[in-house]
Amino acid sequence: MLAALALSAAGLIGIVAREGYSDKAYPDPVHGTAVPTIGFGTTAGVRLGDTITPVPALQRALRDVQAYEGELKQCVKVPLHQREYDAYVSLAYNIGAFNFCTGGQKGRTSVLVQRLNAGDYAGACNAILGWKYVGKTDCSAPGNKTCAGIWKDRLRLHAQCMGSDAP
Repeated sequence: MLAALALSAAGLIGIVAREGYSDKAYPDPVHGTAVPTIGFGTTAGVRLGDTITPVPALQRALRDVQAYEGELKQCVKVPLHQREYDAYVSLAYNIGAFNFCTGGQKGRTSVLVQRLNAGDYAGACNAILGWKYVGKTDCSAPGNKTCAGIWKDRLRLHAQCMGSDAP
């Protein structure tokens, strides 16, 4: 049952490893100075010039994850395996729970969540690959140097969701 699931320790480690650590606030790669980021990808309440040490940064990341989990549990109505749940929480941490649930449009349901709630588990896993853009840049494009790491992560999350080895 989805209500009983929580992000696994491996899932949290995967998120913080992907995000990397910064002890100083920096402009978000997509939104610039409008969305300062610190620690392991935390954006809420961050101002340029802020600093943080690793333990509080990890604590903030965990609080962020728990908030995203609450939002996902509102929009996902079907049971999940731990591997699927971890993949979806990781994706939501990167794109935001609002985008995960709505596709970025208030009052809508994302393709991923539509497929998931219809019981199309493979289709929902495949929809992870649709989150391949940073701004207008297609991160899956061969030779892309701007956001190739995003595409690599989407491939990893897709494989995890499908229950196969990462590429």
